[in-house]
Amino acid sequence: MRLFTTTAGLHCYLDLYRHPLKIGFVPTMGALHAGHLSLIQHARRDNDRVIVSIFVNPLQFGPTEDFQQYPRRLEQDWQLCEQAGVDAIFAPAPEEMYGMRNVGRTLAPVPDSQLPIPNDLTQVVPPESMTSLLCGRSRPGHFQGVATVVAKLLNLVQPTHAYFGEKDAQQLAIIRRLVADLNLPVEIVGCPIVREASGLALSSRNQYLSAEQKEQASVLYRGLQQAQKKFKSGDRDRIVLIEAAQKEFALVPEVQIEYIELVHPTTLMRLEKVDEAGLLSIAARLGTTRLIDNVTLRDRQPILAIDGPAGAGKSTVARTVAQSLGLLYLDTGAMYRALTWLVLESGTSVKDEPAIAELASGSQIQLSTSDDLQTPVRVWIHDREVTQAIRSREVTAQVSAIAAQPYVRRELVKQQQRWGVKGGVVAEGRDIGTHVFPDAELKIFLTASAQARAQRRQQDLKNQAQPEVSLEQLERDIQERDTRDSTRALAPLRKAADAIEIQTDGLSIAEVTAQIVSLYHQRLSVPV
Repeated sequence: MRLFTTTAGLHCYLDLYRHPLKIGFVPTMGALHAGHLSLIQHARRDNDRVIVSIFVNPLQFGPTEDFQQYPRRLEQDWQLCEQAGVDAIFAPAPEEMYGMRNVGRTLAPVPDSQLPIPNDLTQVVPPESMTSLLCGRSRPGHFQGVATVVAKLLNLVQPTHAYFGEKDAQQLAIIRRLVADLNLPVEIVGCPIVREASGLALSSRNQYLSAEQKEQASVLYRGLQQAQKKFKSGDRDRIVLIEAAQKEFALVPEVQIEYIELVHPTTLMRLEKVDEAGLLSIAARLGTTRLIDNVTLRDRQPILAIDGPAGAGKSTVARTVAQSLGLLYLDTGAMYRALTWLVLESGTSVKDEPAIAELASGSQIQLSTSDDLQTPVRVWIHDREVTQAIRSREVTAQVSAIAAQPYVRRELVKQQQRWGVKGGVVAEGRDIGTHVFPDAELKIFLTASAQARAQRRQQDLKNQAQPEVSLEQLERDIQERDTRDSTRALAPLRKAADAIEIQTDGLSIAEVTAQIVSLYHQRLSVPV
């Protein structure tokens, strides 16, 4: 693992590894804990190289905040990063980040608790509608400082993916807006909150708390849970949800609530009631320590994500599970076929990636459930039904080449995620649970031994009156396919950390389906 304190050293290192490798980036202020390590684990799983920044950013601290006291422990952080498989740490001084070494430069007057910042520094100003509420009320200028340093870091590292914790939900929403508005070529990945056994959300500031205070602070999560119970029982009204949390908070008067608010998780607009999704966010003080927490409330049917290697029976199982549960089978393969049909229909060369990206960006693909198990989904593109047309020999011959194009995948994943807004879908693939629907309520990793998959493939070939291939050759082909799928740069095969693995050796489709349907009812408390 390498440590860089200058942008020159970092750039030199990245120039050696950036292409064609994927770079995962985890920006932190140090004092790393299990929450940070979970971000690193996500980045390690999805990328070829992982860069962690450790920088206590003076721009985001107010005059009375704890910039000087904020915990700094680079040696311990180094050890944790090395154990977690980080490739490089970028730990610049404020002078390196903000160019304060220039002699004679005019400096803005700032409190003694902070380092001076050049008063002519270009800064990023997020929309006031996103910064004037929640934490922004009591921390003026904080999110401008966050946006500025994140924009600088993303420009310096130029990662393919950047990882942020969902505990800082307002920050995450603002960064996603920043990346979208400035067209930055990076995918922002939000990772679930990591909690102590008591439910207290992990934070670098938790070390300021005594053991007794940590136990008291756990009331924040219990209050959110009470609101979540109300939501699950059918209450959608802002006042009802907030009052449920406040009743719990009142049991621990030492915890002083700064705010509790219901907002939209993406726009941060204040909600009077939850329609599709709401973010119930809180901030509180315990002694001199400020704590934040949140919970996302979603009014949608569950999403069932099924991943696994080729030949494990994902497609057939997903179709039969969807039919059994009365859910939509989100046939992602049909979506790629529909776009391929459109490319061929328009006369566009399958090698003209910019033109295909244009078609993908403007495509409107619709799906609906069919009663026919052989064709369980009807498909339209631009209001033209293409259910049968996308199964043509011409489409089949070209769909793999088009699906492999990064911009095609990016646009179709966006469309797939829009289907997930209201839920009620079953989707299968290589990275459905890790990337397309990371918040799916139930994730299944369907697998089987290479030998079992080879036997199934051999039987399929016989049923289709195809030339016979030996089991040994089929098994070698499957193992090679597994290697390609798990190491490919685009949509690699991954098992989500919270996925339930089902080994299908010796099981029929009906038996696997029954297992998944049972898990759906058990895990999601859905009446049979």
